[in-house]
Amino acid sequence: MNTIDPKQARQNLLSMPRWRLVDDKLYSKCEFPDFVAAFGFMSQVALVAEAMNHHPEWSNVYNTVEIFLTTHDAGGLSDKDFALAGKIDALLERQRLC
Repeated sequence: MNTIDPKQARQNLLSMPRWRLVDDKLYSKCEFPDFVAAFGFMSQVALVAEAMNHHPEWSNVYNTVEIFLTTHDAGGLSDKDFALAGKIDALLERQRLC
């Protein structure tokens, strides 16, 4: 699995406004109406991530979810991170969240 260098990552992020680079990882933060909405979103992402066998680093405090994506096996960012970020964005857009 090949890693994506920071220059290519920044190029990829031009079409992904919810995401940015933080500590060489993809990062996104979303605020939801309440805890139930935030947790429901995380449950949906968990199903997608499990199907991809690519799991986020994330945290949830009440209505806020923070997500970091990196490919540990590759030692940095890979196409898998951008693919999962795109699927996360699609979930948010379908539900008009975040």
